[in-house]
Amino acid sequence: MNPRNFVVELKRRNVYKVTVAYAIVGWLSIQIATQVFPFLEIPNWVVRLVIVAVAIGFPIALVIAWAFELTPEGLKRTEDVDASGERVPKKHAWIYVVIIGAVISIALFFLGRYTAGSRQSNESERRSATSLLQKSIAVLPFDNLSRDPENVYFADGIQDEVLSMVAKIGDLKVISRTSTAKYKSKPESLRQVGLELGVANLLEGSVQKAGDRVRVIVQLIDAGSDNHVWSETYDRELKDVFGVQSEIAQSIATALKAKLSPSETHSLGESSTRDPDAYQAYLKAGYLQREATSRNGDPAILLPQALELYSAAVTRDPSFALAWAKMSYIHSWMHWFGVDESPERVGLAKEAAQRALILNPDLGEAHLAAGYVAYWGRRDYASAMKEFEVARKLLPNNPDVSIAIGSICRRRGDWATAIEEFKRAVSLDPRDAELSSESGYLLGYSRHYGEALQAMERALTIQRDHWDALCGSAMIALASHGDVAQATAFMARVPANVDPQGQVRFVRYKIALRTRDFAKAVTVLDGAPDWILTDPVHRPIATAGLRGVALEAVGDTTAAHREFEAAIELLEKEISAGRSEPSIHAALGRAYAGLDRRNDAVREGAKAIELLPVSQDAFDGTFYLHQFAEIQARVGNTDEAFSAIRQLLDLSAGLVMSPALLRLDPAWDPIRSDPRFRKLCEDKEK
Repeated sequence: MNPRNFVVELKRRNVYKVTVAYAIVGWLSIQIATQVFPFLEIPNWVVRLVIVAVAIGFPIALVIAWAFELTPEGLKRTEDVDASGERVPKKHAWIYVVIIGAVISIALFFLGRYTAGSRQSNESERRSATSLLQKSIAVLPFDNLSRDPENVYFADGIQDEVLSMVAKIGDLKVISRTSTAKYKSKPESLRQVGLELGVANLLEGSVQKAGDRVRVIVQLIDAGSDNHVWSETYDRELKDVFGVQSEIAQSIATALKAKLSPSETHSLGESSTRDPDAYQAYLKAGYLQREATSRNGDPAILLPQALELYSAAVTRDPSFALAWAKMSYIHSWMHWFGVDESPERVGLAKEAAQRALILNPDLGEAHLAAGYVAYWGRRDYASAMKEFEVARKLLPNNPDVSIAIGSICRRRGDWATAIEEFKRAVSLDPRDAELSSESGYLLGYSRHYGEALQAMERALTIQRDHWDALCGSAMIALASHGDVAQATAFMARVPANVDPQGQVRFVRYKIALRTRDFAKAVTVLDGAPDWILTDPVHRPIATAGLRGVALEAVGDTTAAHREFEAAIELLEKEISAGRSEPSIHAALGRAYAGLDRRNDAVREGAKAIELLPVSQDAFDGTFYLHQFAEIQARVGNTDEAFSAIRQLLDLSAGLVMSPALLRLDPAWDPIRSDPRFRKLCEDKEK
């Protein structure tokens, strides 16, 4: 056939048209498959199938275009159409189809180009999250296989040392011991434990101490498959046991393909002490410290015992920096939480922290201890934050660091950052009921009442009768909606024999007042010591002053005055002894108000907020501003009371002041009839 005639024949048989149209439609189909299908999560094999089908269909379409013609009566052979003279007049609609198809194809091309980066980013994030999950671990309690049950401290201490070592590896996610302590060494369902803790790997272990010989057996297990990833047995003499924790941590890092920085490699290779007696004293002290600060025992009894053992450890080995750091932390803790509030206690904390830092400037625990000396000892938030930030770099998996930073942010009034830090801490310690409860209080103060109740519920899921979470839930129920029935139901679940330093008693007292069960408010304080702690501020308050307020509400003025006079005597004695704290002055001001000593009452209330204004402490400061407002209302200074109330309603003080609490609390009865009171409640609730 003549080539020129062949080209003419291709045009006559519409092969050109079909070629162009097929190319456009095929390209459009491929664009849809490659750009749209991934968003719909259609498998990749379907995309490949579309591309192959388009390629195979092209020659078939050309053959059909050559051999057949589309007529009004349907598809006919080209030869038959030519013989009958039925050829359809040429139309140009196909050109518009081609143009539209081309526009759509181009649009899909650019859509794919500009969304590819997003998809790649999402894929990268997904892979990163998967990698992080695979590099996550929880160290379960180690079994004590020693014949002597008193050696439980040794197994507990070895587990804590291993955990501390592993937690220094920044490329791993490591769960805190508070969460793992609730499990047995060998739980029945490893998969369930892994899901609850949010980790892919679990480390089980056992310790057997017999005389001067120690055997440590550990095994790393994939929580999802129950497969053993790695296991090892370490037989050592007691004098050589110090390096075992480092060896275990390095083996875990290798097994989980964790990257170690030079500083981490150096840290894992260090031994805190080489003295076996110092080491045993250190382990015993750590066991007592954990029992005291986790509320399993009385801190006033256990912490001095722990200090004696730490002191024995550093006496045996004066270069034992970690023991010095732990000593410092205990001194600061005792000062802040009222076991010993003397300045001398702060001095001891400072001295121990300095010794630890001189001995080992790269010890994260030493910087954490120094931060708490500044925070709990002096309320020097700037210095504390500097130390805590250093500690975070050295202890990337330690939730205590996030708690410390979050607590500083809370007192500075940076509530958003505080909430984020506590969330980070919870992610590292997901089964710590106390931490979830503390998060709930933080959210409640921030007026995020719904989230606050969820955090409290999480704590109660972990420990059904957790007294602090139950008390917090009750306070949130009242502050958010004034739900008296719900608050009462929460408090009914608190075990009757639980009342650490009077904190539960204080909450029962406040709820009784706010529900106007004044007789119960009086009886709740029966048998209480002279001082109880407020909750959640945890500051001592004279019981006689509280009792005076309740008796005043009952209407027994004589008995109320007697209690106020007793409170004044006790509080003035404390101030004379040099204990000039905001809690003392605020309580004294309220007692003066009960006896109508107006000037004295206002003076002491003002002294409290002068010592700790909200600008210095956005958390505790609101508690004293609230007491100042109560004093002003009680002595008839209505304008001043309203001024303080307005300020509190504008602050993150959701568990101290809210429209619901305004309506409930009898403290505001002296100003309740003022038109401004109702307007204040209505305006702030909108």
